[in-house]
Amino acid sequence: MAVMMLHSRRASLFTSTNNNFPALPPQLVPSASPQSHPKSPAPHRVVAGLISREVDTGQYIIPTEEPEEPVTAHHAHRRRHLKRFSSRWYSGAPSGGPFDSTHSPNQGTSGENKPHKPRCKLLGEGRPNYGTANKQRQRYVTKDGKCQVNLGPIEDKSRFLSDIFTTLVDLKYRWFLFVFTMCYIVTWVAFAEIYFLDAWLRDDVAHVHDPQWQPCFENVDSFISALLLSVESQRTIGYGSRLVTANCMEGVVLLMAQSIIGSIIDALMVGCMFVKISRPQKRAQTLIFSKHCVISERDEKLCLLFRIGDLRASHMVDAKIRAKLIKSRQTKEGEFIPLEQSEINLGYDTGGDRLLLVEPQTITHVINESSPFWEIGAERLTRERFEIIIILEGIVEASGMTCQARTSYTEEEILWGHRFESCMSLEKGSYRVDNGAFDKTFPVHTLTLSAKEKSDEKEDEVLF
Repeated sequence: MAVMMLHSRRASLFTSTNNNFPALPPQLVPSASPQSHPKSPAPHRVVAGLISREVDTGQYIIPTEEPEEPVTAHHAHRRRHLKRFSSRWYSGAPSGGPFDSTHSPNQGTSGENKPHKPRCKLLGEGRPNYGTANKQRQRYVTKDGKCQVNLGPIEDKSRFLSDIFTTLVDLKYRWFLFVFTMCYIVTWVAFAEIYFLDAWLRDDVAHVHDPQWQPCFENVDSFISALLLSVESQRTIGYGSRLVTANCMEGVVLLMAQSIIGSIIDALMVGCMFVKISRPQKRAQTLIFSKHCVISERDEKLCLLFRIGDLRASHMVDAKIRAKLIKSRQTKEGEFIPLEQSEINLGYDTGGDRLLLVEPQTITHVINESSPFWEIGAERLTRERFEIIIILEGIVEASGMTCQARTSYTEEEILWGHRFESCMSLEKGSYRVDNGAFDKTFPVHTLTLSAKEKSDEKEDEVLF
């Protein structure tokens, strides 16, 4: 009997305890550790204020979150600055990076992931299609060689006047022709006003038809006649009806001054026009580059290759080729460099960068220890973000002026494991160029390892 009463009291005590302490609601149970969210409060705040209980009612109170610290103007400017660069240069950040959408803080903790972005394929490998309608890959140099750099407003524009010749040559044709015309019109009108004012002060206008009068400017009776005298004097037309006589010294001085100023304007305008017409910028339109770069092996060495050609029969003299790698990076001190330039060796040490550009040439960059692509393999290439700038320089054979042609290749325009098709053939004792095969490539067997990994494998084979 005593044993039964003891069990009854224990059951009553257990029931009373459950009534006074109800079960913890499911929504109050933390679903993840405090460190699973980038904006989660500190662990000591969670432990100290997770749940509180009222003694009288036996209810649970959910603590309110503490307000976030206000963002200062410096931090807001820094965030906008980083967002501007990240939207242009890191819009296609790889998975797991700081801009990966799968790790967004707005994502729930229920384990549901957002759908992946569509993917496109290149070289038979999966490559994420990071470009979207709102975030496009910003090029530094376009395919036709134009630099995508806006210099912005320039306050001190007087520097352009110190180099007036280059300023005039760089003007567009419509503005250059406007300046060309206005230079002559302004000088004609200015000297016409001086001639007419001098004739009016000497009273030559009132004695035009007086045979006894000795005028300084003969047959100048109006501003129109003075304008005709100015044009005929500066352009050395000399019809004979209007002229400057020897009756006044100021007329001779004005005629000499107009002749000198007219000669200076002729030399400047004609020189600018000649240089502008003969500039070799249009010559670069006949220098072509392949649409893609390819990476394949040559003589058991991993190489980056692209093709250049000249469509004209007149050749480029002393043609030289060089390349730059444009890539953004962050230093160890936290400084962000958006456009860091590094040199790509195209045979400078062996003279391979100097070309005889008669037929299409395939330019080779050997990927070795000094190459920026030394540690880049096929898989890493899909995650890299860079741009290769190609610069071809030479002297135009017809004019002797230096010409420069540019293009660029992004990481999406590099084909791993491809090779260019031959575009040369022997026909009737001469070589024939097939421009239709200039951009064609075909796949070849190439390991997806980087040049460094291949070198390490060879060293391991030698050791073992």
